[in-house]
Amino acid sequence: MQPGAGAKMGAKAGHPEVLGMLVVLWLGAVTVTYLLWQVPRSPTWGRLHQEEEPSRSREWGSSPAWEPRGGRAPQPQPDSCRLVLVESTPQDLPFAAGSPSAQPLAQAWLQLLDTAQESVHVASYYWSLTGNDIGVNDSSSQPGETLLRKLQQLLDRNVSLAVATSCPTLARNSTDLRDLANRGAQVRHVPLGRLTRGVLHSKFWVVDGRHVYMGSANMDWRSLTQVKELGAIIYNCSRLARDLDKTFQTYWVLGAPQAVLPRHWPWNLSAHINQLQPFRARFDGVPTTAYFSASPPQLCPHGRTRDLDALLAVIRAARQFIYASVMEFFPTTRFRRPVRYWPVLDNALREAALQRGVRVRLLVSCGLNTDPRMFPYLRSLQAFSNPQAGVSVDVKVFIVPVGNHSNIPFSRVNHCKFMVTEKAAYVGTSNWSEDYFSSTSGVGLVVSQRAPSAQPGVTTVQEQLRQLFERDWSSRYAVGLDGEAQGQDCVWRG
Repeated sequence: MQPGAGAKMGAKAGHPEVLGMLVVLWLGAVTVTYLLWQVPRSPTWGRLHQEEEPSRSREWGSSPAWEPRGGRAPQPQPDSCRLVLVESTPQDLPFAAGSPSAQPLAQAWLQLLDTAQESVHVASYYWSLTGNDIGVNDSSSQPGETLLRKLQQLLDRNVSLAVATSCPTLARNSTDLRDLANRGAQVRHVPLGRLTRGVLHSKFWVVDGRHVYMGSANMDWRSLTQVKELGAIIYNCSRLARDLDKTFQTYWVLGAPQAVLPRHWPWNLSAHINQLQPFRARFDGVPTTAYFSASPPQLCPHGRTRDLDALLAVIRAARQFIYASVMEFFPTTRFRRPVRYWPVLDNALREAALQRGVRVRLLVSCGLNTDPRMFPYLRSLQAFSNPQAGVSVDVKVFIVPVGNHSNIPFSRVNHCKFMVTEKAAYVGTSNWSEDYFSSTSGVGLVVSQRAPSAQPGVTTVQEQLRQLFERDWSSRYAVGLDGEAQGQDCVWRG
């Protein structure tokens, strides 16, 4: 028998299986390509910078330039990137006079929508913008209701609105998305429970393919007046906006009927801005690098930095301090049973403190719905501190007083998810436990700025975020873990 004859005979014998496999692969490619053609396009789609879109992406077919309803897309404008930190401070939570602050989130969202001319893409966990959604009659719901009216007005003036949201939803009685769909909004419910065993927990907007919001706030009126939130808005930065919009497109594809996770995402969703190749520009004259990360790994096309990797990179690069503010910190799984130990972030903080002498401060939320099983883990991390040996690890909980707002469920809590070091700022959408990085969708923004020596008085974004963290840390709402401190049951007694 000639060399290779056995292989040829095997190939002939298995010809039907080989042919069937090729047919399945071809059908899968056709299906994903079709779904991508259904993605709402940003006005800048099809005008990517040459270095951003490799030629091999054409293997999947190039997408046509999207045209808004009512006319042609405007000519692209030159970028002049600018980043603004935004926050929500719950009503009746005063800080000391003269304390640093960020732009109020409710105001920032309305201003961002005022800039919209063609399209708004929103990725959201759930929607609950009116008090009626949860049977509450409270004046603090008014900013959410104003936001809903603003979105309706956008549709009335022919601005495209596309929403990707989690399915099933927490807000079962909300009519927000139904009302918006009736006015022309496109809405897709993404079944990540079926696809990844998680939820769509991301919270970001892409406006006109030029402006971006991302942060901890849900599309919930309580996020504007009853919950402490932090986020960032990036204006006039089309390359970053288009990059984040690719993550929105992964959700949009998976929200189509009978969608399945592709084995390989198409090349036109590949990320060309990431940890290894961050976006570089001057933001208001300040040299800046920035990139977006995403989770879970199944929703990271080629080139996209995974959210956990972004967090770890920021932690490992720190040499002076690491300040983190998160709603929850669990070195375990949170939603899978049996519980699995997952010390990745816990170990990274301990290693930074012990091996590099980095000062670590962790501020964790403490509210009426806080899981008390978190406290042993926090005390364990606190116990790692050894000032005599130069190991500095401090943990506090942040308690938002309920006051006369007890009629509002799932509120009065610090919902922030950010970290800052002397080198970088990280703003995210995920709590710190295993599930948020392995099965649940989230996004992160890593920004690093260098203040020009020729511009004294310029405050970098990491310095701004450090000031906000220290304001919270030194406030009377931040409580230690010494066992005798007030509020260990997360009820304010101040």
